[in-house]
Amino acid sequence: MITGRRIFTFLFRLLAFAATLVATIVMVTSHDSTNVFNLTFKAKFSNSPAFKYFVVVEAIACVYSLVIMFLSSKGSLWRLVIILDVVVAVLLASSVSSALAIASVGKKGNTHAGWLPICGQVPKFCNHVTAALVAGFIAAILYFLLVIYTLYTVLHPLFVVKS
Repeated sequence: MITGRRIFTFLFRLLAFAATLVATIVMVTSHDSTNVFNLTFKAKFSNSPAFKYFVVVEAIACVYSLVIMFLSSKGSLWRLVIILDVVVAVLLASSVSSALAIASVGKKGNTHAGWLPICGQVPKFCNHVTAALVAGFIAAILYFLLVIYTLYTVLHPLFVVKS
């Protein structure tokens, strides 16, 4: 049973690592340009602080996942790992949320503020951002499931009723 738990946790961490790596790479490589009235406009992730935050958090989660996968599960360090898993899950959720807000404005615009949508002019950029957000959302879900599973395995012996 312990081996099954380790395999399950390792698999979740491996999937989360892959999702954060994909989200980081896809967002960093998102760029496009368009010409309007002989002016060239370039769209790239580094133009938005929310997208920069997304990339930094996804990269941190990626490195954290890689390091934790090779950490021994027998040490007393795992209590800290549970806390760090919660922190990483919350950071992932906040980065996806902030990037999604900016992506929504880019896709639909904001008529009240007079902001026009840009995805019609730079579709490659918008497609990359969408793919990165999907991968980031998957990573956040995986981390929340990992936290729930870890808390269940830690707290399960407390809830067992002995007859």
